[in-house]
Amino acid sequence: MQITSVSVRKFDKDGSRMKGIASVLIDDSFAIHDIRIIEGDNGLFIAMPSRKTATGGYRDIAHPINPDVRKMFEDAILKEYAKN
Repeated sequence: MQITSVSVRKFDKDGSRMKGIASVLIDDSFAIHDIRIIEGDNGLFIAMPSRKTATGGYRDIAHPINPDVRKMFEDAILKEYAKN
């Protein structure tokens, strides 16, 4: 599996922890949209797309299964974020 394209839209809202939204294309055949880029206490990180559940919590719609793939996503997205 390879990430073949990443697009990032930055936000300029003062005081907001959310810094942007990313879309990722995998193997030129599968897209994941609405990956949030968030400023945490220890720097930027990504949050996968999620939806609100009936109990008021949130559940990821799509997400990496293991830490290596999560790191691959995070590295590619944050690299593109730094370019803009």
